Amino acid sequence: MVRLPLSPPSFHKLARPTHNHVRAFHASLSRRHLVGPPDPVSHLRPVIYDDAPPARNTANVRHPYSLREFTGDTREYQWKMQRQELDAFNQAFWLDSNTRFYAAKDAVLQSLPEETTPEQREAALSAFYSRWVSQERVRQDEYNAEWRKRNWSTILLGARVRYQEFVARMMHPFRRGG
Repeated sequence: MVRLPLSPPSFHKLARPTHNHVRAFHASLSRRHLVGPPDPVSHLRPVIYDDAPPARNTANVRHPYSLREFTGDTREYQWKMQRQELDAFNQAFWLDSNTRFYAAKDAVLQSLPEETTPEQREAALSAFYSRWVSQERVRQDEYNAEWRKRNWSTILLGARVRYQEFVARMMHPFRRGG
């Protein structure tokens, strides 16, 4: 709780209050997602969400996908899960892609004779990069299309959740929310 005076200090001379007025403002905790160090292979920095969905409580649940295990609106839970699934999809693709890339690049470098000049090494790597890009084009295009589809789905679901929260705040302005 932050306590601020009713008026700025420059107005105290004019108003000269006979008693000390204090206004109380509720200061919410700021929520921030954290970003971890980059993965050494995928080079992606993982996001640590401060509002990640809670761990599933599977006690007294007969079906693994029962909605009884969730509290509140399941759309928000679905959005949080979708967001993490998108991150996992992205991580898996780039981990696999970069692992294969580094293995192929190392194979090219190992195949060069020891007396290779820097110019010949550069030419071999240039040819490798060109082959790699053309070889991976279809896979990359499929990944891009799937990533865009999942990303837009996550964005739209997140927008629906935030709109629903906004409407709830407008309908019940004095209800405290979490």
